[in-house]
Amino acid sequence: MEEKTYDLIIAGAGPAGLTAAVYAGRYLLNVLVIGELEGGMISEAPEVCNFPSYESITGLELTRKLVEQIKHLKVEIRHEEIEEIKKNGEFEVKTNNSIYKAKKIILATGSKKRKLGIKGEEEFSGKGVSYCATCDAAFFKDDIVAVVGGSDAALTAAILLSEYAKKVYIVYRRENFFRAEPTWIKQVEENKKIEPVFNSNIKEIKGSNKVESIVLDSGKELSVDGVFIEIGLVSSTELAEQLELELDNGYIVVDKYQKTSLPGVFAAGDITNNPLKQAITAAAQGATAAASAYGEIKGGE
Repeated sequence: MEEKTYDLIIAGAGPAGLTAAVYAGRYLLNVLVIGELEGGMISEAPEVCNFPSYESITGLELTRKLVEQIKHLKVEIRHEEIEEIKKNGEFEVKTNNSIYKAKKIILATGSKKRKLGIKGEEEFSGKGVSYCATCDAAFFKDDIVAVVGGSDAALTAAILLSEYAKKVYIVYRRENFFRAEPTWIKQVEENKKIEPVFNSNIKEIKGSNKVESIVLDSGKELSVDGVFIEIGLVSSTELAEQLELELDNGYIVVDKYQKTSLPGVFAAGDITNNPLKQAITAAAQGATAAASAYGEIKGGE
């Protein structure tokens, strides 16, 4: 098994991890980024309208530009799954392919999609149940689909799906879209293909070989060909738990330098207890974490 040593290893390749890599590369650190999915969750966003310098850009294109930037800085990216991180003087990072060592670690593993946990969800995953409208919308041309959730992610998913499907339900447990940006709410309200179903929860997803309908808690059953689940994210804290970092409601506690409770470990992005979970705040935290790690390495800490 291959074994290499770096100044800094960044776990995660979303906006936080990739921005940290940009700064670490410019500091001329020997740095490695390990991430299974370039861009993380942002790569699945159909449209990003609040990232500085772009009126509108897809998450995939934003990811591509960030990756090109760090490759220009000759920063190494490896698409591997991290299985374990432990500290034996230096940090040892074990992946499914290799073992790497580093003086400092930045955890930027982000979040993963929250699941409904209802009957039929697992059974029909990939058979009509999806967690990524950007990935799967085109498969539902002229179909009827449902989106579950009321956040920006849910509304933008519905808008994208309306370009392919003939009808899109948005099933939301509240009486209105109070959490979403007014711009997205306006677009949904003006879209004749989209029908909100408020004060409702999905209790079951039904079908034979694929999704055929959803059952609401009211008892009403809607015929649909697909269900897109957008009910939020769950922080990916498995590595933080291995390192016994201090957590707060499932998020890593960091200070203003992005330091965690374990010396030498920094954290950035959605995985931290930062209240605003956005690409721009993740990028800012990534930059801060890289600067802090560089300061410690340069100072011999």
